[in-house]
Amino acid sequence: MGVKIVVEKEYICIICPVSCDLTLTDDGNNLSVSGNTCKRGESYAKNEYTKPVRMITTTVAIEGSVYPLIPVISTDMVPKEKLKKCIELLYNLKLQAPVKEGDVIVKDILDTGVDIIAAKTVKKVG
Repeated sequence: MGVKIVVEKEYICIICPVSCDLTLTDDGNNLSVSGNTCKRGESYAKNEYTKPVRMITTTVAIEGSVYPLIPVISTDMVPKEKLKKCIELLYNLKLQAPVKEGDVIVKDILDTGVDIIAAKTVKKVG
């Protein structure tokens, strides 16, 4: 018989304020989770192990406003492996006021199917 490799990963669940200490075990055939007090924790650990995703919340430079930056947010989760490049792209943008809350700043960022939208209305000065 061959050697069976078992992988264990530990996570702190961020789905609710309980913050369960989770242990995910991958025996090569099945994923099992322990430490969760609800099904959402099990789902969180499995997703974090197989396909981690994150929301983007950051700021983008804006000209023609009393504010130098405008807050932006993603309309859905972005694959974690694309997060750094998404942030780099956003940090290199420079918007022009006015911008309305909900305006699409970047459509389909890095072919993720997720838009980046303005989280605040910023009026033009002058």
